[in-house]
Amino acid sequence: MTTPQPGWYPDPENRGGTRWWDGIQWTDHRSAPYATPYSVASAAPLKAPEGTDGNTAWIWLVVFLPMLPLLALLTDDWSRVVDLGDPTGLSTLRYLLSPGYLIAVLGGWIVYGVAVWFSYLDWKELTARSVPRPFHWAWSFLSSAVYVIGRSVVVRKRTGRGQAPLWAQIVMLLAVFAIVIYITVAMTLGIIDSVSTIVR
Repeated sequence: MTTPQPGWYPDPENRGGTRWWDGIQWTDHRSAPYATPYSVASAAPLKAPEGTDGNTAWIWLVVFLPMLPLLALLTDDWSRVVDLGDPTGLSTLRYLLSPGYLIAVLGGWIVYGVAVWFSYLDWKELTARSVPRPFHWAWSFLSSAVYVIGRSVVVRKRTGRGQAPLWAQIVMLLAVFAIVIYITVAMTLGIIDSVSTIVR
């Protein structure tokens, strides 16, 4: 039988502690038993009082308000944005100063700020309705969609309902996607038309 190497081993006289084996015999060097990790009682799930309504007027404004600047983009003729026949290149500059584009850009910044404010008001309203730890309004600084999605998930967990804003936000995102596709196709067709005019 081989002798164990020197090292710390479970103490045969003190359960839970360790003792130094010098390779020949046990020494007087001991370590205290490891503390038993305490168990944490599982926290009660965070629930709002029965019948709490998770929908506020503010969340619906946060969902639909960002569409307003995009609708202004539909007032412009996207097929004329790039005019390859214009030697000065001012056609693109004229477009950037068009009312529809300016309303979309400036309105976008205004709507962004207002959506953050409405997210705060929504968060405050949920807190007043005793919804425990609602999704924090500051997430709306990333995007109003981030706030709406996160808020809907948390409200669903706390109240058992409240998914309608999530689905409305998904529809809004699909509408934005459709508008972007429309603008891209219109611009592409305009460029193709402009190229074909120059080639003739």
